[in-house]
Amino acid sequence: MSTFPFRIAFDEALAIVERVAAQRRLPVERVTLSRAHGRILAEDIVAGLAQPPFDNSAMDGFAFRHADLTGEGTTLHLAGEQFAGRALDLRLEPGQCARITTGAPLPQGADTVVMKENTTVDGHRVHLDVVPKRGQHVRVAGEDTRVGDRVLHAGEPLTPARIALAASQGLPELPVARRPTVAVFTTGDELIEPGLPLAPGQIYNSNREQLMGLLRADGLEPTAWPTLPDDPAQLESALRHAGHAFDVVITCGAVSAGEKDHLPALLQARGRVHFWKVAMKPGMPVLLADGGGEYTPDNGRLGTALFLCLPGNPVSVLANWLTLGRALVDGLQGRAAPRPRWRARLTAPWSKTHERLEFLRGRLHALEDGSLHVEANPADGSHRMRAAADSDALIVLAAGQREYPAGALVDVLTY
Repeated sequence: MSTFPFRIAFDEALAIVERVAAQRRLPVERVTLSRAHGRILAEDIVAGLAQPPFDNSAMDGFAFRHADLTGEGTTLHLAGEQFAGRALDLRLEPGQCARITTGAPLPQGADTVVMKENTTVDGHRVHLDVVPKRGQHVRVAGEDTRVGDRVLHAGEPLTPARIALAASQGLPELPVARRPTVAVFTTGDELIEPGLPLAPGQIYNSNREQLMGLLRADGLEPTAWPTLPDDPAQLESALRHAGHAFDVVITCGAVSAGEKDHLPALLQARGRVHFWKVAMKPGMPVLLADGGGEYTPDNGRLGTALFLCLPGNPVSVLANWLTLGRALVDGLQGRAAPRPRWRARLTAPWSKTHERLEFLRGRLHALEDGSLHVEANPADGSHRMRAAADSDALIVLAAGQREYPAGALVDVLTY
């Protein structure tokens, strides 16, 4: 029997999650830009093209040489036009201007653009009603990006703006971390699927839909397995199949210390447990393990997957996923950018009467002065899903008993 950390502090559990994930970093694959949205970039991207690649106009109007505004001053001769598209090699002589559209390359000799609305045109004579500053309304080549600039960083999630930046460099595809494959199990003899009639003692399975939604919201494509009964042999068989086919196996239920909570003993005997029970509320019985390697009849291993086993209470599932589950899949993909974490003031006092780090449900709102406030939900039981549904954030209350006055600053995690 292996030994493992038991009832550890949250920060220690998070450090173990991050270390295990770093050791299991997923391989790199190249995907087209259309498939790269939300993925984690695996390598730095260095600009091979200046942006803009040429001096161009920021406005529809007329391009001219600012030094020509002498003598008669504000009237120029219209010598031609340059629209966005192919450059026409138009060259301006002293006193001349060219009609130009937004994004069009500047004619040779021009250094300034006057907006169309600020001119009066009379045949080939263009009068400047408003004189712009030298260089105004001109986008200078390389002012956004120079060749050799590191424009995207490994470990960043690829947002639409970052994808657009890659496209502006002419890149048809990007190197990204492969997304982890995830199997989702819910366990318990009491669970029944929504839509079926309930017998006495049964409850509807809400954890599967919650967890599948949380995973999909983070860009994953989880696979839901049928609900498992509280039977050790069936648990072992199902987890072994998933443990050889998926990167991560997530379970809900059967992980505490009750008579029907078979997962801790199973994973200790057939795999390797990294920790079991974390000093957090809700979600204390959470367990992290791996399957111990490839199965043989002699070793009975559960495969190469990582197993994240969550309690059965639905609010515990929410808290465990947002705090530890996300960290696991982020680490597997090499995500370096931290998840957003805000600071807000409590709208009312709160008394914390236990020692564990707590993730309390709450609702965020901003005052007219821009300050962020959070209202704690008094229904703090880990079974009370309505409180989680009525909230949009987890309030982080530090370990230890303490009193939080109204207006106290706290960390919040949005969901």
